[in-house]
Amino acid sequence: MMESKKTTQIALGTWSWGVGMVGGDQVFGSSLGTEELEPVFDAAMKNGLNLWDSAMVYGMGASEEILGTFTKKYAREDVIISTKFTPQIAGNEADPVAAMCEGSLNRFGTDYIDIYWIHNPENVEKWTPYLIPLVKSGKVKKVGVSNHNLAQIKRAEEILSREGIHISAVQNHYSLLYRSSEDAGILDYCKENGITFFAYMILEQGALSGKYNTTNPLPEGSQRGETYNPMLPKIEKLTAVMAEIGKKYDATVSQIAISWAVAKGTTPIIGVTKVYQVEDAAKAAAIVLTAEDMAAIEAAAAVTGVDTRGSWENPMV
Repeated sequence: MMESKKTTQIALGTWSWGVGMVGGDQVFGSSLGTEELEPVFDAAMKNGLNLWDSAMVYGMGASEEILGTFTKKYAREDVIISTKFTPQIAGNEADPVAAMCEGSLNRFGTDYIDIYWIHNPENVEKWTPYLIPLVKSGKVKKVGVSNHNLAQIKRAEEILSREGIHISAVQNHYSLLYRSSEDAGILDYCKENGITFFAYMILEQGALSGKYNTTNPLPEGSQRGETYNPMLPKIEKLTAVMAEIGKKYDATVSQIAISWAVAKGTTPIIGVTKVYQVEDAAKAAAIVLTAEDMAAIEAAAAVTGVDTRGSWENPMV
C-alpha cells in the first residue's frame, strides 16, 4: 500500500498535458501549456488532490516538464509524484531505467519519485530487475507495473521480492466499458496483497464523461475521436442511464463513472485540463452509490458491446 504520504482516493493524470510525440495534441486534440494548466494544478492541491501521474513518454518529457514547474512550487512532502519508464523508448545506456528515471528527477527538480512504474510488459525478465537499485538508492520510494497481466504481475513480484522489494501498485486500463483486469482476477490479487490498483482511462478519454454524443462528437482528427466517435451511438445508452442515476446525487455522468471506480476498490486516474474537472473529481469521491445503482450501470455497460482496448494493450484474459 502507499504508506509514506497521505494519499487520496483519486489520482490526476497528465497524459494530455503538453505537445509532441504521444502528447496531448496528437492523442487528445489539445494543446495545453503552463499558463492554462497552472490554475488546474492549484485547484487540485486546494481540494486535497495531490497524487499526480505522468510518464516520460507523454510528449517525450513535455508532460513531466509542465507538471514539474508546478510541483516545485509546493513542499516536496505535500505532492505525490508518479511517473514511468517506457521500454520502447529506452536508450543504449548501461542502465536505461536509471537513465530515464534521472531525466524525470531533473524535470521534477527532486531527488526521489514516489511511485515509479514499468509502463508495459515488453520484457518483464529484462526490465523489472532495474527497479531494484533505484529503490535501494532511495531515488524511488515505491514501484508499480502498468499494462501487465496477472502472470506478468506475479513474475515481477517474484523478481523484486528476492531483494525484499514488493510491487506497491498496478496501473491498468479499467472502466465500465473495459473490465478485463477484473475478469482476469487482477483486482482480487491486488486486494489480497495490499497492492493499490490504479484505473486509467476510467472516462475512456472523455467518451464516458457525458460531454460527447453523436451530435457533439469528440475532436475530429484526434486519436480519441477516431477511436470513440464510431462507438458513440452505443455508448449514449449507457451515459443516459448514468445521467439518470446522477440526478439522485446531483452528480454529472463523469462523477458517476468515477464514483463507480472508487466503489470497485480502485484508485481512478482522472485526466484533468480544466478547473471544473478537478472539482468534479473531488465531489465524485464523496458519492456512495447503492448496490442497485452499481448493478444498473454495469448492466447498461454490458449491453453496449464495444471493445475499448487500446492498440498498445495486450489482452488481460
